[in-house]
Amino acid sequence: MPKFVFLWTDIFVFCMVFAVLFYALRVRRSASLRSAWRSVARTPSAMCAAVVLSGFVLVGVLDSVHYRPLLPAVSTVAAGADAAPIYSPRLRSALDDLLSLTQLTQRENTYSAPLAVRQFTKETVVDNGQATREYPRLKHAGQSLRHEDDRLQDIYRRLSWGVASGLGASLVAALLLTLVHVRRAASFGRAWQLWWRGESGVPWRPMWITFSIGLLLATLALSLGGDYHVMGTDRTGNDVLWQCLKSIRTALVIGTLTTVAMLPPALIFGIAAGYFKGRVDDVIQYIYTTLTSIPGVLLIAACVLMMQVYIDNNPGLFDTVAARADLRLFLLCLILGLTGWAGLCRLLRAETLKLRELEYVQAARAFGVGHWRIMRRHLLPNLMHIVLITMVLEFSGLVLYEAILSYLGIGVDPSTPSFGTMIDMSRLEMSRDPMIWWNLLGAFVFLLALVLSANIFADAIQDAFDPRTRHYKPKRYALKDATP
Repeated sequence: MPKFVFLWTDIFVFCMVFAVLFYALRVRRSASLRSAWRSVARTPSAMCAAVVLSGFVLVGVLDSVHYRPLLPAVSTVAAGADAAPIYSPRLRSALDDLLSLTQLTQRENTYSAPLAVRQFTKETVVDNGQATREYPRLKHAGQSLRHEDDRLQDIYRRLSWGVASGLGASLVAALLLTLVHVRRAASFGRAWQLWWRGESGVPWRPMWITFSIGLLLATLALSLGGDYHVMGTDRTGNDVLWQCLKSIRTALVIGTLTTVAMLPPALIFGIAAGYFKGRVDDVIQYIYTTLTSIPGVLLIAACVLMMQVYIDNNPGLFDTVAARADLRLFLLCLILGLTGWAGLCRLLRAETLKLRELEYVQAARAFGVGHWRIMRRHLLPNLMHIVLITMVLEFSGLVLYEAILSYLGIGVDPSTPSFGTMIDMSRLEMSRDPMIWWNLLGAFVFLLALVLSANIFADAIQDAFDPRTRHYKPKRYALKDATP
């Protein structure tokens, strides 16, 4: 049996999943929350973005289930003795096990182009006592080929199989959607019309199209990845597509953990400054004004260097390299959160200054209700739309900020896959001749899809939860033919 390992960020990911489930139960019991989220659910662009984000979240959760495999040789010896089992020092995840069925987890010597069977750079090869310079054959790609000339035919065959599998799975998803709507319709054809024409109120057709496109890309990647490196390999021989998939978890952790870390100081200081005013407000304003006066990159760099010194001086606290890199990622998110709460604090202070003058707050104070109870029961619920909107909007900005920090060398550990690390590695690759472009392209495409979908979803949440921008969106029903 493998030994399951719970890293700091793994615990946070699972806590966030349970928090989302708990929030979903709370939404079902609240009429106002249900109304706001119905407005989000009726926005086609937001629901398409939600489908894309769900795929990213699924990859991140699968990559957060870590374990240490039992060493095979040691397990055989330990079966007949009382020796304690010895586990591998390298961590694996559920995502690694799924990708192990393809070439994505296989490592070559160095660079190779997408769908290539030979190395991108020349090496000296000794054959029959003679040294020649040539492009050596890759160790893992194209192993099913009898002849190298059959590569294009094999690629076309795998593309056809991937397209057929993706289309078949899409039709199955359409059938399931129709069966779900059968209860609300008298016939199977009418049930299909309910979701295809948008008569149910939820834009199922755009969601199905987005899901089908993502499913088609996934089946193509799996089909081609069975014997090729779909997006090539990097300098160390790692598959670029594998690096992109592993970087999703890092981006999600940085985007969510940092926003959660900035909530406590922003909520406490922002509400207290707006409610008490006077000296309390002056002190809090002085704190966050001083904090924002310090250049952010220098402040974060100083904190990261101090954190790295502590980690280097205490190597005995980590049993694996992954645990050490994970602690650096966890502390980096805390540093980003504890140094970036000033903007949200300003928003909460300004809104609290307005809310404290309203009648229900004045009535509560007149009846002798305590300050803590007023802030918790009357002010905080009316500030949650600002908190929710800011959290979603900050997510995409923090994902991009991690790429900048890793580019400057003060981001995540070099052993941790991240989009920033990939962009940093591509600096010299783009200046080569011939140019190595696939590493930067992979990071760009995945980062663009993640940030763009988060921004689109955030815009819909802002329209639904912000009272100043909230507007009525009628349901779009299919027009029936009118009889004269």
